[in-house]
Amino acid sequence: MSAVPPACIGLIDCNNFYVSCERVFRPDLWAKPVAVLSNNDGCIVARSPELKALGVKMGTPVFQIKALIQQHRIQVLSSNYPLYGDMSARVMALLGEFSPNLEIYSIDEAFIDLTGICPNDPVAYGQRIRQTIQQHTGIPVCVGLGPTKTLAKLANFAAKKWRKTGGVVDLTDPVRREKLMRLVQVHEVWGIGSRTAAKLNQIGIHSVYDLAVQPASRIQALVTINVARTVMELNGIPCLELEAVVPDKQQIICSRSFTRKLVDVQELAEALAAFCSRAAEKLRSQASLAGTITVFIRTSPFSQQEPCYQRSASMRLTPASQDTRHLVQAAHRLLEHIFKAGYRYQQAGVQLSDLRPASLPGQLDMFADASPTVSVHSASLMKTLDAINHRFPHALQLAATGLDQRWQVTVENVSNKYTTDWAELVRVTCG
Repeated sequence: MSAVPPACIGLIDCNNFYVSCERVFRPDLWAKPVAVLSNNDGCIVARSPELKALGVKMGTPVFQIKALIQQHRIQVLSSNYPLYGDMSARVMALLGEFSPNLEIYSIDEAFIDLTGICPNDPVAYGQRIRQTIQQHTGIPVCVGLGPTKTLAKLANFAAKKWRKTGGVVDLTDPVRREKLMRLVQVHEVWGIGSRTAAKLNQIGIHSVYDLAVQPASRIQALVTINVARTVMELNGIPCLELEAVVPDKQQIICSRSFTRKLVDVQELAEALAAFCSRAAEKLRSQASLAGTITVFIRTSPFSQQEPCYQRSASMRLTPASQDTRHLVQAAHRLLEHIFKAGYRYQQAGVQLSDLRPASLPGQLDMFADASPTVSVHSASLMKTLDAINHRFPHALQLAATGLDQRWQVTVENVSNKYTTDWAELVRVTCG
């Protein structure tokens, strides 16, 4: 009987992904401090290593570092999600050639099952993955290897932190694993947040090794069962399986900060309607219904010369819905309750929660129109709307979402859609 090969899970993580996508088509950005801003050009959501070296933190409002931008000639770019999404799809497609079992964890991360694929030299296989992705997409990645997902995450952290690793770290070896665990603080472990780390510190657990040598039963009693599972994973005992299908989101949030403060309730209504439209598209893409909608509005927390105001309100949707029109109507009713004149609003948003599969029968409202024709017509209309907008982005817009969208933010430094728009392909001129 042939022996069962030891488990080997790989985590491939793109380095500074948004910045790296921009640099693929902009070689002039290499070795320069680069910041990619949120989709309202408000905060920094991606940083190049050169920018990190200047001490700029993730999420920093861009207005707070204007002097630093001028002093160090920081390249500031608006986010370009069509480009990032397409580059991510290319990276994930390449990873699928190295293993049939792939879990896309986020836009720039994926787990792959390499069990039995590279038993002799996992590090060499990891280097092959790095080189292939670099050659075919231009995106630099690091590879972490281990017998569990948690150890693969820890290995990837080490591969990014220490350049001498060559971008690949293998923790399938227990000796190397213990050495690394003694060097890394416990808050770097996947799933250990700041509060949990503080609680672990209080009971004398500071390094990853301190956590790994604890009995799982003790950690479950003192902290949580999830942290107890983390202990088992750190000891090479798998508790987290690869998920071939991404689980549905439990809530959907769509919000924006405005570059121009809004004082008119109609403009806020237009913004919320647009947010509902986008959230509804996401809801329908995972075949879910929303049972609750929440709307929030707030003024700027950074303004010391203006009064602050923030409010939110929620409503049960009976029956649960995925129809953009129903969500917009509910959002507008909630806005009427929380809007207060005399304030300059900086941000607004919509949250859909209490999500459930559309295929499951729900509880009927005895006062609602339960006619099947209504639901069929609604589903057909929304399906047609999504199909057209998928082929021609934002080509159609329900009248309920408003046509006068002066509230919309404008981005000043967005790059071309180099890979998704024929009109914006890279042009090469030969002399």
